[in-house]
Formats: sequence, structure tokens, C-alpha cells
Amino acid sequence: MTHSPRRHHDVPDKPSLEGLEATWSRRWDETGVHRFDRSRPREEIFSIDTPPPTASGTLHIGHVFSYTHTDTVARYHRMRGKSVFYPMGWDDNGLPTERRVQNVYGVTCDASLPYDPDFTPPEHPGARQVPVSRRNFIELCERLTAEDERAFEDLWRRLGLSVDWTLTYRTVGDRSRAASQRAFLRNLARGEAYTAEAPTLWDTTFRTAVAQAELEDRERPGAYHRLAFHRPDGERVVVATTRPELLPACVALVAHPDDPRYQALFGTTVRTPVLGVEVPVHAHRLADPDKGTGIAMVCTFGDTTDVTWWRELRLPTRPVLGRGGRFLPDPPSGLDSEQARTAYAHLAGATAFTARERLLGLLRASGDLEGEPEPVLHAVKFYEKGDRPLEIVTTRQWYLRNGGRDEALRARLLERGRELRWHPEHMRVRYESWVGGLNGDWLISRQRWFGVPVPVWYPLDAAGEPVHDRPLVPDESALPVDPGSDVPPGYREEQRGRPGGFTGDPDVMDTWATSSLTPQIAGGWGTDDELFAKVFPMDLRPQAHEIIRTWLFSTVLRADTEHGTLPWRHAAISGWILDPDRKKMSKSRGKAITPGDLLEQHGSDAVRYWAASARPGTDTAFDTGQMRIGRRLAIKILNASRFVLTSGAGAGAGTATGGAADRAGGAEAVTTPLDRALLATLADTVRAVTDAMEEFDHARALERAETFFWQFCDDYVELVKSRAYAGDASALATLSFALSVQLRLFAPFLPFVAEEVWSWWQEGSVHRAPWPDADAFGAAAADGDPLVLDTARAAVTAVRRAKSEARLSMRTDVAGLVVTGPAAALARFALVADEVRAAGRAGSVELAPPSGDALGVEVRF
Repeated sequence: MTHSPRRHHDVPDKPSLEGLEATWSRRWDETGVHRFDRSRPREEIFSIDTPPPTASGTLHIGHVFSYTHTDTVARYHRMRGKSVFYPMGWDDNGLPTERRVQNVYGVTCDASLPYDPDFTPPEHPGARQVPVSRRNFIELCERLTAEDERAFEDLWRRLGLSVDWTLTYRTVGDRSRAASQRAFLRNLARGEAYTAEAPTLWDTTFRTAVAQAELEDRERPGAYHRLAFHRPDGERVVVATTRPELLPACVALVAHPDDPRYQALFGTTVRTPVLGVEVPVHAHRLADPDKGTGIAMVCTFGDTTDVTWWRELRLPTRPVLGRGGRFLPDPPSGLDSEQARTAYAHLAGATAFTARERLLGLLRASGDLEGEPEPVLHAVKFYEKGDRPLEIVTTRQWYLRNGGRDEALRARLLERGRELRWHPEHMRVRYESWVGGLNGDWLISRQRWFGVPVPVWYPLDAAGEPVHDRPLVPDESALPVDPGSDVPPGYREEQRGRPGGFTGDPDVMDTWATSSLTPQIAGGWGTDDELFAKVFPMDLRPQAHEIIRTWLFSTVLRADTEHGTLPWRHAAISGWILDPDRKKMSKSRGKAITPGDLLEQHGSDAVRYWAASARPGTDTAFDTGQMRIGRRLAIKILNASRFVLTSGAGAGAGTATGGAADRAGGAEAVTTPLDRALLATLADTVRAVTDAMEEFDHARALERAETFFWQFCDDYVELVKSRAYAGDASALATLSFALSVQLRLFAPFLPFVAEEVWSWWQEGSVHRAPWPDADAFGAAAADGDPLVLDTARAAVTAVRRAKSEARLSMRTDVAGLVVTGPAAALARFALVADEVRAAGRAGSVELAPPSGDALGVEVRF
């Protein structure tokens, strides 16, 4: 696209920021400024794996913060001549959407109900939720997320995201579901996906399994209760536990092999209090001699350590908790005596809390509860979106191998982390810590409704039981499928649920199992191979640091197993937004600020300025003060540009805009030492900004551009005003050239004001103008001495200071200036003496004989 100055300037008398967002968002859309050109070769494409925001409710200020960072990169590379692949996805499956649908429409999903095509949700939902079929529930999820997505897109456009809005996808759309199921089936074919019945972290509220990456430790008050177990000789063995209600699930006691207190017990048995069940005593290295009494119950299952003990010691299973968090109605095997069954009857059907109180009552009555409870504050595992502590129940789930139990795969994934370029580099440590600490494979199945179905069926044996080790799979050409309504190859619908027939897998996949494929989904893997070859591996993954363990790692895993490569070359990591207490702002904590009002109050460029000022990977305080500074900067750009363009600068062939024009045109007309010094300083600034943007350091780039801009406005413009008003060709060329370059430097950060000013005097869009090339500024910049500009600025500053100390207006005329300093400084001053005299409104300028080591200016009133 060619850019040239308008023949006549169209500068408003009173430029304003108001309305710029609506005007330019519409114009960009109409003219396709941000449209991706897929005809370009791969080396001319910059592709971005844009994070798909969760489409449930509203965006918050943290989204604005991190997505602004990405947009500065997209706009920069577009100006560097790249065709930027910048899609937008909507992450609309999973628990957040289900919870929102339940709250908004007052419904709950009951998969046993038939579909009602005429169902209408309650106009005024009450406290009691209306049960609906799975299909009705999913339809409501799709309706609500579509509304949320439209609101999200409106806000993104207002913020100025340069997304190509023809490149959108939904994580529950057909394309996404097909890609997710295709990847799963290939994992299954290669032996990387498998199903197993095993202890599973379980959220009893949502009634779904939870993966290791979704865990969150929260400190909760508890209490140690001392329970007396009984040796055959009648001696007591006291065990301190915070989960006394799990006594019926106890299958062993363990102590550290080096603990002298329990050496005689190893290899023997004891009986549980109240229940009278015989359990063995084992030695194990994970037992902590300093915790409680040093000997612990092994219950199936109280925590993940119980799982380790159960597995390594080959202990039996005695499950007592059901999926709803209540004790099962019947005692587990092993509680066979009348004493045990009678005691268990007190607990059947009770919640964990109620069962605890009842069991403590039984222990007190039997004399097996020693002393008073000892209060403790301890870490308890929660699902990151849950409100109740997790339990561990035995369920059948689907897993993907992730290196947690495969050292060769773990080593390969660690090497992938070293291949990836991290911005900032230290974030790689978080990735390596996560991969190194994995202790199991990735649990990907979820017992929910709105998500991508696990694409398998199971044959039923003669008794009507599913044969899980012989899953039936669809052909890839049939994807996406829903095993709940579709039929596997070779079967008929009437065989569903009947002996000798089939049943569909009832689960959906974890949202990360689909989100881990965003490069493939956005890039057209399996549906548009030509596009996929041009954008994958992608150039950039931008994201927040807290999901390195989930989104980033899982995407690396899926790309490695499917494609044998990294999914992208660079990862740019953003920090959190912190509240005044230095804690993360988030919707789940009720502390998030919605951005609509901020954009209205301060303007999009001002909010973008605040966001872009944050260092990559650094947590940043929410600060409207920074937004006010950003707004002041945007207003100054309007006003300074108006001065430049109404002074006579920017007219005719002297206004170079970039590329070859940076080498000729404006710069060749710059002849005076001060003007050349300005261009030399500007060239250094362009190099610094460019280097920072190449390293994805938007904050440093903005800082350097802004620093130069204020020096330009406060000092250089004042120094050359008189020459500009007099029509001096060098001054006018410098003003014009500098304005063109600075607008392009600011364009990635303040896109609206940069575009507005550009439109006053240039054709086309600033966002399609070439990025400034400092090396092409020509002799004017090469011969310029930045110290000459520094000298002029220092002299003008001294004059202003003197007037201020004398309480005089800056417009006050003064009799003269006496300038002192070393010979080199005086020689530089002599080159700019006329400009300093005019800017300082001085009658005369006198250069004293060389002396001292610093420039000094005496003002004579």
C-alpha cells in the first residue's frame, strides 16, 4: 500500500479524542486494514495464537491489559510488512458457561429427560432450578454464549484490537469439536490416550473429575483428633488425624521406617476403634515423624498421599464417599462384622461434616477419642473454580500421557521448553518446574454436559455391561460426533443400551483438551491444509503466567505428539492486574473491574497506554493515574500535530512517510545543525523502539517513543517556532519528517489518535504505513550530533528556570544571556545560539571564554 501526503491538510480547528474509537473502528472494518492476506508466502506471515477468552459473563480489566500487549505486537509486525494472522476464538465450553446458564435461566441438566423442542426457560427464575434435557441445556448454553460473544467483540473493537474478524472460532463449534476429537482419536491410536478406573480428585459440587493442573491449595482451619487403635495385646496406638470421618475407609497404618517408636509394630496388625476392623501396620518413607503422632491412617482416599501409599503398598480399597460427597448407603467390603456394620449405619447417607460429628460421638462413647481436638491451619486442595474441598473417589476416566509417568516424554517436553523463546526468559522456570513436578498423566474426561464429547462408544456384553477395553471409534470423516445421539459404525440406534449392542461414552473432554489445540483449530488443521502450512508453527503465543502449567504446557504436549514440533516460536507472558492490596484482580474473587466504563471515561488509547506501560511478565497495579497520563499524551499528540501541520510543515514532497521516502524527501531538506541533531536523536529512538518490539518488550518501546516525543514538544518545537513561522525550509522539513516517524512509532500503542492525525495529511492508514527505518534517514541524521540538541535543551531549560525563579512569565523578554562552559560545549552552543535566543526571548547572547566542565547560562533581565 502506497502512502503519500494529501495535497491540502484537513486539520480541525479544535481536535478532540471524543468519537475516535467509533469512527476508526468502522473505517478499519470497511477498508480491511487488518485483513489477513493468505496469498503471501510463509516468510511474509506473522501468525498469533490468540488466547480465546472464556465467553461467560463479562470481560474484565485483566483481559484489556493482556490483549493490548498482543495487539501492539500485531500492529508492529503489520507495519513491518508482514501479513498478520490474528484470529479471535471464544472459549465457550466447560463449567463457567454451565454455571452461568444455571444462574441466568434457572435450569439444571438432567440427562434422563427427553428433549423438549418447545421448552422456554422461566421468565423469572426462582430458587428451585428447573430440570431440562441435555440437549435443551446445551441449546441454552449456546444461546447465552452467543450473546456474550457479541458483547465481547464490541468491546474488543472499541479497545482497538486489530483482529481480523473474519477469522473467528468457537471451542464448541463444529470445526473445534472435529479438531479436538481428531486429535484424541490419534492419541488413542498411538497409545497416548487410555481409560482407567482409578482414584480421582473429585469436586462434589460439580460432580466431575479434576486434573492436577486445576488444583488450588487454600488454607483452611481444621483440628487433629487423636484416635486410639488397639493392638492384640490391648496396648493403644494413638493416631492423630484431621479426617476422623474416614475411619471406615482405613486400610492400614503407616510410620516412617526409621521412627524408633513404631519399629515393633511394623508387620503386625491393629484394630480400628469403634469398627473393630483389623488393619496392617507398614513402614513407608512418606510418613512424617513430626506430623501428629508420627503414625498415620491410610484411608481410601483422604488425600493424594493416601493414593501413593495405597498403590505402593498394594492395599485394598474401601470407598465410603459417593460422587455427591455423601457416605454411601452400604458399607464397603472389609466392614463385614456386626460391630462394623452397626457403626457404619450411623454414617450412611451423611455429608462428610455430619459423618465427622457422628463418628466423634461414637469415639467418645467408646473411650477411643483421647484429649481435646488440636486446632490447625492447613492447606486443603480445591478445584480452582470450586467452593468445597475436593474428595478422592474411584471412577473410570480418560487420560493422556503427559510425561508424569514417562521419563523419556518428560525429558522431551523439557527440551521443547528450552527450544521455545520466552519473553521474559525467566518464565521458562515455571514451565520446567511444572513439567518436572508432574506425578501422573493428564485426566481429560469431565462429567459435564456442555463440551466436546469423548468420541467413542463401547460394545455391551451379554449382561449389558460396557466392554471398556474395546472402544468403538468413528472414522475421522464423520467428525464431529456425539456418542449420545450418533451411532457407531456397524450398529443401529435400536441397539443402544441393549445387551449385545452399544452405549456411548457419557463424558465430555476437559476444556483444556480443546484449548490446547488452538493453533490447529485457528489454522485450519485437517480442513484447510494450505492455510495451516502457512501459519503453523505459529510465531507467537501470548498468555498470562498462571496458565503456563495448563494452556501453554498442554499446547506444547499436543503439538509434540501430533506434529513433532513446537506449536510456536515465541511465548510472550503477561502478568496479573493487582488491587491496592497487591492481590490479583479476578472475576472469581469478585474483585475484577469491567472495562467499559474505563474506556468511556479515559478513552481507549489512554487505557491502552496504561496496559502497554507494564513490563512483560510483571504484575501491575490497577492505576487510573496512568490512564490519565495516557490521555494527556494522546491530547498532546493532537495539539502538537496541529501546530506542526498548520505551521506550513507537511506540505508538498517534503513529507516522507517511510521506506524509500525515509531515505529522501523530508530528510534531504534538513540542513541546520539543530535540525540534523533532532533527526540523529530520532534515528537512535527508532532503533531503540524497534529493538524493543523485536524482543516483545512493548513497555520499553513505548517509554523510548514517549521520552523523545516530550523532548520534541517541550524543547525542539519551542526552539524552532520562530524559524517555522518564518517559513524556514529546514525547520519545516524536520517538523514534518519527525511527525511522520513519531506517529508510526505510536501507532501500535495509541492506534486511534495516531490514525486520526495521519488522516489529516496522509492517504491510507498509518497502520499500513511502513515502520520507520532509522538506517535510511540519510546524511541528515548521520551528520547530526545528538549532543547539539542536548546543549540547546539544557540552555533553554536554564532560561526557563531563571524566569520561574524570578516569578516571570515564560513570554517575558530578557536583556541577554551569558553562556559559559568548556570549549566543546561552547562550540556546540554556537551552532544553536540563534534558536536559543529566540526561544528564550533574549535580546543578545554572549559566549564567555572557555572555562569549567559544564555548560552554564546566566540570564540578564
